[in-house]
Amino acid sequence: MSPPVQGAALWWLILGLVVVTAVIKAAGPVALGGRDLPAWFGRVIALMAAALLAALVVTSTFADGQRWSVGAHTVGVALAGVLLWRGRSLVLAVAVAVTVTALLRALT
Repeated sequence: MSPPVQGAALWWLILGLVVVTAVIKAAGPVALGGRDLPAWFGRVIALMAAALLAALVVTSTFADGQRWSVGAHTVGVALAGVLLWRGRSLVLAVAVAVTVTALLRALT
């Protein structure tokens, strides 16, 4: 595992990320030049948010550093997902996920 970025290198990294973000955000308006998008394109863009959220949830659930793993947190998230799928409240799902994860971590 590589050491964390520190000092001036950290600020250069942040500056680089700012520049890349600005270029990405400017690419759309520059490429389209004020033209209207087709209707199908708007629907695709709307679906991308859900796909990105799903990818972030899967990554944070199964990632353990640089490896994929299944552990207590995975079981807690899975149970919360089942509860939400069955129509239970979000507060109950979070409480069950936290409790189950804590109990499994205490046992192992």
